[in-house]
Amino acid sequence: MLSETAMMALCGVEFVLMALLGLQFWRKGLHRQFRAMSAYFALQIVVSLPLMLFLYQCMRTRAMFWCLGYFLISWGDYIASTILMFLVCMEIFRWALAPFEEISKTGMVIFRIVALAALLLAFPGASIFSRGYGAVPEVAYGLMRSASVFELGLLAFLCLCMNALRIEVCDFAFGSSLVMGMMAANDYIHTLYSRHSDNPAELWQFIYEGVILVALGIWNVYVLQPQRERKPIFLPANSIIYRWNEIASALGHTGTKVVIQPQGDSLFLADVENVVEKVLARTLKKSGSES
Repeated sequence: MLSETAMMALCGVEFVLMALLGLQFWRKGLHRQFRAMSAYFALQIVVSLPLMLFLYQCMRTRAMFWCLGYFLISWGDYIASTILMFLVCMEIFRWALAPFEEISKTGMVIFRIVALAALLLAFPGASIFSRGYGAVPEVAYGLMRSASVFELGLLAFLCLCMNALRIEVCDFAFGSSLVMGMMAANDYIHTLYSRHSDNPAELWQFIYEGVILVALGIWNVYVLQPQRERKPIFLPANSIIYRWNEIASALGHTGTKVVIQPQGDSLFLADVENVVEKVLARTLKKSGSES
């Protein structure tokens, strides 16, 4: 009973941290730039209270109604949150490449294709849906694994390209990616242990909840910092990333003019034609002067 009370207390702290995070997020107007992240916060805040109610009643009474309600709400929130995290990753990816418009357009097309493929591969075989409610955790686990890989990959991309993209550690979007990476690793481990037990008051559940609280605390610190607008990036013409932007522009626009230099025999024939034209011009000029 003590462990169940402690779990409820941790869930209450999580709700408070998430509510504070959402409040500051909307107060600073960040929801206009990060709409998917705003939807994620709203979902977590709205679902938290009924989820805690059903969890408390399920642990206290073990009644079928409360336990089934907790099952449906928790896993429904799990799946919806995972899908929203894909969209949040897309928003942060777009923010990171915003100074390079053409790379951003091409990158977003590739990002959507890979995300769609990951979502399709996350779903188990059609035969599993004959299991009824038992198929819900399998679908959720598959989606969470795909989302976790995406979030960790996004964090690695931002860390490797910080200098080239002029990203600072104090930027809110980078902090969001860092927090999402922590939560992704936590969720991935959670999917491994959740298969063996549904008891919400085991030790590994406390560890999982503790990591979430730490991540939300870091997220609150980032959102409380003054938000700065990204300055324009000026690059030399011989910069590699500038060349990539030009290549992306050529790939993404059908009206781009491309100059093809003649090579091989074509270059030789062009030189011959020039020589012949010069000889004919001189001959005609000499003939005109003699006459």
